[in-house]
Amino acid sequence: MTTLPSSLVTVTPADDAYRYLRSTYTTPHSPAQILLPSSPSEVQQAMAYASGTDLPVSIRSGGHGLAGTSSNDGGIVVDLSRMDAVTVLDRPTGLVRVDAGARWAQIAVALAPHGLAISSGDHGNVGVGGLATAGGIGWLVRRYGLTIDHVRAATVVLPSGELVRADEANPDLLWAVRGAGSFVGVVTDLDIEAMELPGIQVGQVVIEIDRDGRALVEWSRFLQAAPRELTMSGVLAASGGRLVLVLTAVFAGTDAPRAHAALAPLLARPGVHAGGLQNARYTDLVPAGHLHANVGQQPSATTNALLAAFTAESAPALIEIARHPSGPFVQVRGVGGAAADIARDATAFWHRDAEVLVTVTLFPPRGAGELAAVARPLWSHALGAYRNFESHPSEATFARAFPGATGERVRELARRYDPDGVLHRVFLPAPRELGRQDVKPE
Repeated sequence: MTTLPSSLVTVTPADDAYRYLRSTYTTPHSPAQILLPSSPSEVQQAMAYASGTDLPVSIRSGGHGLAGTSSNDGGIVVDLSRMDAVTVLDRPTGLVRVDAGARWAQIAVALAPHGLAISSGDHGNVGVGGLATAGGIGWLVRRYGLTIDHVRAATVVLPSGELVRADEANPDLLWAVRGAGSFVGVVTDLDIEAMELPGIQVGQVVIEIDRDGRALVEWSRFLQAAPRELTMSGVLAASGGRLVLVLTAVFAGTDAPRAHAALAPLLARPGVHAGGLQNARYTDLVPAGHLHANVGQQPSATTNALLAAFTAESAPALIEIARHPSGPFVQVRGVGGAAADIARDATAFWHRDAEVLVTVTLFPPRGAGELAAVARPLWSHALGAYRNFESHPSEATFARAFPGATGERVRELARRYDPDGVLHRVFLPAPRELGRQDVKPE
């Protein structure tokens, strides 16, 4: 078995720092060792060591993953948090290199002086590695697209410890990194094209939701036709016995008349209430105040569905979910726009025709079993799902995220780059097992 060099920082249960590094955002854990590499070469050493054991192996960038698999019990965690550099490689093209252990709040701050931004999810504490290798449905998604759409290259350490480059010269690996990176290796840094963004405008919109969900359908149609600069995301919540959709509207740009004109058709509808749009910076959406240690403070069970749009059939299904006695927390995100510009087979993210993402969450004492029953009305209307908003990975959730030929290609690449399943000792079923008769779906 490979031994660890003394230069590689290692934290064990005997160390004071262990309590701050042991868990993820959603799940308390007790790993045997936490390895803290500070360079790709140290990641190589960490992976060569971990692969030589039969212990569970978790890779962590930010630790915000809902499934909690970026830590484990009794195994090894390779924590990339010491690798957090952000470098502007070429300002004219917006090409930026970001280390996988950086958090999106740090990146927003680093890019702001250059007038650049990367659409990067909705919380500043999320790590680069988990989001930028799975999708990235952020506050600017309709203008920018998914985060993975702008990944041009990446440095990857394979489970064997080999260091490789995912780029145009290695297209299969780059394809996997853009949507299914956790199946093939440990991404240590990514080259991403940022967008020009001198400023944004932000406002709140509240929509009263009728019993049949017509207001949801109308909002969906509005957003499909709206300028791409406008992205909206929010919560479907109960208010005095009624349902309201409480949205944050983000306009990517500083043109106030254009921003107000973009929202005007929605604000003219009955039952829609809004405050004025305010000038802001992207750093206000993913602020440094979001940064915190992850100590298992938010246990939850979450699933999601990507929809082509809200329809006369799917809107009532969502209302049924929102009114469930279990009291689910229901979030609604607009997608579409630039996210649909990329060919379906260009990345491992297949669902380019989705205009709406719905997430459904239950908190303890309710768990995954009850969540499946609560969310069931939506599945017959769904195109598929986004893997980052799934707390209990399974064969069924894999198929929703990676349908058909996309899933087969992910499996094949996982077998090629991780033949021993090192990266999936804490993720079951491993992709090389999917489709076997003895692996039961949820």
